[in-house]
Amino acid sequence: MTVTMNRNDKELAVAINGRLDTLTSPELEEKLEPELDNTEKLIFDFEGLEYISSAGLRVLLSAIKVMDEQGGMIVKNVRPEIMEVLEITGFVDFLNIE
Repeated sequence: MTVTMNRNDKELAVAINGRLDTLTSPELEEKLEPELDNTEKLIFDFEGLEYISSAGLRVLLSAIKVMDEQGGMIVKNVRPEIMEVLEITGFVDFLNIE
């Protein structure tokens, strides 16, 4: 997995490529956590995300909790196979997906 972060003032864009699973989700969490303190808008770009496990969903859930208090979170460019996981798990009900 590769994570690319781009900050524009209080907006943070996070592009994830590869697999977000038990092995890689701690890396994302470690990179993301310190960046959220000064963020009002978080944008996840899932164009390159090939797979997401429950561990990856847990990282998303943690980010949602923080961003609900600080601003907002958007998930964009979701592939059909990832969208299916988000639908089955009910994440589509509370994620802002573009």
